[in-house]
Amino acid sequence: MDRLFKKVLIANRGEIATRVIRACKELGIATVAIYSEEDATSLYVKKADESYMVGPGPIQGYLNIHRLVDLATKVGVDAIHPGYGFLSENPKFPRLCEKKDITFIGPSSKTISEMGDKVMARKMMQKAGVPILPGTEDSIKDVDEAVAYAEKIGYPIMVKASGGGGGRGLRVARNKKELVNSITTARKESAAAFGVSEVFLEKFLEKPHHIEFQILADTHGNTIQMGERDCSIQRRHQKLVEITPSLILNPDLRKRMGEAAVKAARAANYTNAGTVEFLVDADLNFYFLEMNTRIQVEHPITEEVTGIDLVKKQIEIAAGMPLGFAQEDVKVNGFAIECRICAEDPKNNFFPSFGRVTAYYSPGGIGVRIDGAIYKDFVIPNCYDSLVAKLVVRGMTWDETVRRTHRCLEEFVIRGVKTTIPFLRKIMEDEDFRSGNFDTGFIDRKPELMKYDEYGEPTDLVAAIAAAIAAHHGL
Repeated sequence: MDRLFKKVLIANRGEIATRVIRACKELGIATVAIYSEEDATSLYVKKADESYMVGPGPIQGYLNIHRLVDLATKVGVDAIHPGYGFLSENPKFPRLCEKKDITFIGPSSKTISEMGDKVMARKMMQKAGVPILPGTEDSIKDVDEAVAYAEKIGYPIMVKASGGGGGRGLRVARNKKELVNSITTARKESAAAFGVSEVFLEKFLEKPHHIEFQILADTHGNTIQMGERDCSIQRRHQKLVEITPSLILNPDLRKRMGEAAVKAARAANYTNAGTVEFLVDADLNFYFLEMNTRIQVEHPITEEVTGIDLVKKQIEIAAGMPLGFAQEDVKVNGFAIECRICAEDPKNNFFPSFGRVTAYYSPGGIGVRIDGAIYKDFVIPNCYDSLVAKLVVRGMTWDETVRRTHRCLEEFVIRGVKTTIPFLRKIMEDEDFRSGNFDTGFIDRKPELMKYDEYGEPTDLVAAIAAAIAAHHGL
């Protein structure tokens, strides 16, 4: 295919659906949105050229590949963008699209399948010469095998789901008892989330940095990396804050990791946008973690420092177009931070907080971008991921970027539900974070981050009373 598509269906919801719609509009492509009854008033539904309700229930409609492809055929769609989550890493989806002559905007079903199997991915990377952590060559058969292997290489051990991702199916074991319990829990969690219960073991690194490299690869043999993102600020293996470029990589290490990321993508015969993730230890040794065969939640910070629209590139690559630039053309300018604004209560173990948004005010100014999914009076459903907006901030220096992010978090007001905004604000104030002294254990070691002031988020009743008193006194 040497032309862009006429109409694209977005098989997703929320802020990523809005993001894809915007890219399509700039490329002159018509868009089709899908939505559940719970999402009927969502922003992305309003922004799409066509919208169709799918069901039954809040989840099943987003996951029924046959109904989605039938809908795409019925409304004259020639491509489908899966976003992230849901069906984005299900190889059955692109396989069905291929059968129906609909282009899947992403890698091939074969690549998704191979990279989705973490054991197979490790073997492929090892063969390609990409560093991997010590671990079992295959999924473990029973607990006795796991205990014997753990005693051989030493604790702590990471129990990982073979088909996992997004922090699910991961458990750390520091002794035999924890290992046995972790295997049982990881298997159950993986089966529920991914439909497979196989797990494998990998040596657990203490206090590593989680560094990922953005990859773009076209169908003409061009594969490049777009620089790295440091995703070390996490809770329960799920990212909260991402930055680019990393503060710990020196030029030599950055070059070697970038080359390893490209090598990994080529070994997987990768096309489209993807991410190669690494762990970096205290001695700056790096190891392959996994490959995400989709656009990442945190892709905007790479866009901000490179000026390259990754979603547009996804669409163009899927249409058969070459990248149009080489590795040496990719320039990183300044720093960028992404804060995930989630409807959660950090003080209550990040428990989800759903309901009506009674007030919404987003920050602005130079270097500020909001990829959001909510507005005043929008009711956040209780059946989806808690991510409601992404605050993306760019600055010329690290210090300027942190200060600008902090200012934006002070301005950002969401009322009616608890959010991570005040917690993120506290992170920006932390001296260790500001000095770059953080790793994946940062939040666990910082209980003081929970001692934040929830100013700027009073209840509507208090605000109404204050306004009434002011009006009564003519203030």
